[in-house]
Amino acid sequence: MTTKKRMREASGLLKDYWYVAGRAQDVSAKKPTGRTILEEMIVLYRTKSGAVVAMSDRCLHRNALLSRGDVFDDQLGCPYHGWTYDTSGRCVNVPSEGKDGGCSLTERRLETFPVREQDGLVWVWMGGGAPDKDPFPMPRWNTPGWGAYYMVTKFENGITNLVENFMDVPHTVFVHEGWFRSRKKTRVKTKVERTPDSVLVTYDQPGDSIGVTSRILNPRGLPMTHTDKFYMPSVTRVDYAFGAEERAFIITSACTPVSPFETTVYTLISFKLGNPIANWLGARLLPPYTRKVIDQDVEIMEIQGRSLQHHGEEKFSSTPADALHLHIEALRNHALSGGDTPAPEPVVEEMEFWI
Repeated sequence: MTTKKRMREASGLLKDYWYVAGRAQDVSAKKPTGRTILEEMIVLYRTKSGAVVAMSDRCLHRNALLSRGDVFDDQLGCPYHGWTYDTSGRCVNVPSEGKDGGCSLTERRLETFPVREQDGLVWVWMGGGAPDKDPFPMPRWNTPGWGAYYMVTKFENGITNLVENFMDVPHTVFVHEGWFRSRKKTRVKTKVERTPDSVLVTYDQPGDSIGVTSRILNPRGLPMTHTDKFYMPSVTRVDYAFGAEERAFIITSACTPVSPFETTVYTLISFKLGNPIANWLGARLLPPYTRKVIDQDVEIMEIQGRSLQHHGEEKFSSTPADALHLHIEALRNHALSGGDTPAPEPVVEEMEFWI
């Protein structure tokens, strides 16, 4: 009988990246935290010095979840039979093997994962060997003059479809009607650039606005510049800059694959509203608005995901507005193939669509 490959093993070059395992505040030295990335169950905890440890979330004895165990003396204890592991994943104590435990087989060792704490997030390297790149820098985190907060959301869909949704303008007049945009039957000219590891989109939308929050973000009616960016393997950044960036609103989403149709998204909302009082007001008014908009995307992504699990993605049809989607798919499919297919060449194109 053949065993189906787990997502990590079948993901080609997509595993050779940093993925978010949680916010920094989610990982403590008191209790371990369990996460799943690329169908790999991982347990995280902090040492007394504050360093984060990540290792396979299973005891080598009978596979109980270590994330349900305890942290003590910078070690992790299994809740089933008390087997204990140090920060390197080595089993250092088996209570049943002696009066004081001990461990007769020193080769008992769990897989551990490189960890980086950056921009309020805990990132885990899922590839083999040492990391050869840095985690994505989340923009304007702890930047003077800016406000910022994270939103954590579970989606029932895969990463490619999610990042396309986050950068997709036409859907906003239907899924977010009245909240983000309304249909105006206007032509939008767009420039799309694909690099070896990104898709960068600039929109020519004179007079565009972003729904009910325009009075908060842009009360003076300054001209708005809108750009969307995708960065391999799973990060999108959507920028709205007003005037010469006197005010700005940035939505950055780092997507962590849990399973083929389950993704956890860590969204950083960064905003600059011109002065400390306006930023204080934005910190209180923006979260319920952004939660409403994200929840609308959760619903439409569940609707799409349920259909895709039945029909598959080979039945997609595309229009000029989907050019950025096709470029994203080309980059991710190349990585998924393990680099065995020809790499997508850099390209710049212009197109237009109506909203």
